[in-house]
Amino acid sequence: MEKRDEKLIAQLIKENKTLREYVEQHKEYERHLEEYSKRIHLTTEESLERKRIQKLKLAGRDKIERILAEHRRAQ
Repeated sequence: MEKRDEKLIAQLIKENKTLREYVEQHKEYERHLEEYSKRIHLTTEESLERKRIQKLKLAGRDKIERILAEHRRAQ
């Protein structure tokens, strides 16, 4: 995420429970993906799970971006 987004998230996360949940989820997905990246070889099941997590992470980022966009429009 961009620096300005990080600053805005840090500000909004205190008052927006939904945003906080999305950000925490996004970080958790990132941790899972890092674990898969450390492995030399993934099983078929692990590869499928990795893809699933990537899609969830992207969907979560879209939700975060929507909240940020709404906030920017309201200002």
